[in-house]
Amino acid sequence: MNSNDRELFRIWVFLSESPLLWLTITLCVYCAALYVYRAAGSTPFLLPVLTSVVVLVLILLATDTPYPTYFEGAQFIHFLVGPATVALAIPLYSQIKQLRKHWKPILLALFLGTSVAMVSTAIMAWALGGSSEMIISLIPKTATMPIAMALVDHFGGQPSLSAVSVAITGIAGTIMAGPLLHMLGVRNSIARGFSMGLSAHAIGTARSLQIHEKVGAFAALGMGLTGVTTAIMMPIVMAGLRAVNIL
Repeated sequence: MNSNDRELFRIWVFLSESPLLWLTITLCVYCAALYVYRAAGSTPFLLPVLTSVVVLVLILLATDTPYPTYFEGAQFIHFLVGPATVALAIPLYSQIKQLRKHWKPILLALFLGTSVAMVSTAIMAWALGGSSEMIISLIPKTATMPIAMALVDHFGGQPSLSAVSVAITGIAGTIMAGPLLHMLGVRNSIARGFSMGLSAHAIGTARSLQIHEKVGAFAALGMGLTGVTTAIMMPIVMAGLRAVNIL
C-alpha cells in the first residue's frame, strides 16, 4: 500500500466512525444526481432531489442503517435549509417593481390556490376513507415542510406523514407543472414562477431558479406566501370541515 492509499484509508476510517460519513455520502449522491440530471437535458423526471432520495433510501436499506444514524450526519445540511430559504429574498428584491405592479392578481391566485389545495385534499382523503388524523396531516401539504409539520403537530395530526406528503407534493408538482403550464399556454414568467412556488414549494422554487432568476424570484414569493396563508387558513378550514362532519 503506497502513501496515497494509506492516506485514503485513514480518511475512510475517520469518516466511517463519525457522522461525516453520511454527510459525505449525501453530498456525493446529490452531485452524481445533478450530473445525471444535466446530462439528460434537465428533464424533470430526473430531478436531483428525487433521484438522490431514491438512491439514499436504497443505501440505507442495503446497509440496514436506521434513519436517526443517518440524520446525525445529514443534520448539517438540514441546518442550511433556513439560511437558504432566507437567501431567496435576494432575487425577489430585484423584482420588487414587478411585485408592486401585479400584487392584486398575485393575492387572488394565492387565496384561490391555497384554498382549493387545502379543501380538495381534505375532501379526497375523506372520500377515500382516511381517518381524521390522516386528513389533518395532509391538509397543509402545499406549504413548505417546517410550516406544514408545525401545523399538523398543533392540530393533532402526524408530522411524519405530513413531511412525506409535502415531499411528494413538491416532487410531483415540479414534474407536472412545467408540461401542464406549457399545455395551457402560460408563458408569463411571473405566472409560471408563482404557480410553481405555490404548488411545489421549495423543490419547485429550486427548479424555477434554474430556469430564470425572475421565475425563481416569484416562485420564492409563492412558496413564502403560501406557507403564511396556509397557517392563517388552517383553523378556518378545520372549523369548516368539522361543521360538515368530515372531521
